[in-house]
Amino acid sequence: MSALPQVHVALLHHPILNRVGEIVTTGVTNLDIHDLARSSRTYGCAGYWIVTPIAEQRAMVSRITAHWRDGDGPGLHPQRAEALSLARVAATLDDVVTAVTDEAGARPRLVGTTARLERATVGYDDLAAELATPGAAPALLLFGTGWGMTAATLAACDMILPPIAASAGRTGYNHLSVRAAAAIVLDRLLGQRR
Repeated sequence: MSALPQVHVALLHHPILNRVGEIVTTGVTNLDIHDLARSSRTYGCAGYWIVTPIAEQRAMVSRITAHWRDGDGPGLHPQRAEALSLARVAATLDDVVTAVTDEAGARPRLVGTTARLERATVGYDDLAAELATPGAAPALLLFGTGWGMTAATLAACDMILPPIAASAGRTGYNHLSVRAAAAIVLDRLLGQRR
């Protein structure tokens, strides 16, 4: 069995766009905490980060994850506890980059995702092959809540994946939940192929 690539997932709640293009901070949801942790664990990610500048929401995430790591959670549902052991919280994306750099010994490549047709700079197959290369640099997959990440956040990325609908959608409808989109992206990049 080959070593898993150093891939981290970050769910950004700020700076995020709302439906009219304003920069806002979105609320952390319990579903996102649990479901993205489960997807991250399933695909062998090294970490899952929930990023919000709101101290009360960071405290809420910490309480939820502590329950599953240290409280009654492991005895009630060991698989969920295992998944939530990956979940961490940070105030900013810069904080995540610093933590992953310290952990991995190298700065992670920032990989943006978006539902809007942006400047895709890497395809799924190419990035999957790169991640599977022994000694590959760590990667930090960025997912936005609300109506997506700002242009400035995407511009700071080292690469941007194509929108999911542009790759596979046939209906013209493109409004996946971030949980579903993250699972699809993780499967395309880290899933086993026959």
